[in-house]
Amino acid sequence: MVSVYRWRLAPDGMATYRQLRAMGLRPGGQDVAAQIERPRRRRGPLVAYLYRIEDAKPVRPMTPARRRALDAAMTARRTCPTCRAIRPYCIARSLGECVPCADAPRTG
Repeated sequence: MVSVYRWRLAPDGMATYRQLRAMGLRPGGQDVAAQIERPRRRRGPLVAYLYRIEDAKPVRPMTPARRRALDAAMTARRTCPTCRAIRPYCIARSLGECVPCADAPRTG
């Protein structure tokens, strides 16, 4: 069981995933050390997991191969399967194709 702290009352030496990334760190395989909860009126609390900063590891550098793989994945997300055009935005999964193809009248 992890410790639970109220919003803005987390102890020093702990950070969320985003805070670690801003410091150039990553959790590095460590388990969640604690969590903070921010209460909300009509729903359950917002939860953020905390990691120990001293156990965090540096972010792995971006290698040329990882950059190529990331570029290929983003190009695939921007390519319309209907017209094969590469759009300047990611294709919405709800539409399944680019906006011009989704808005085109269907004949059939």
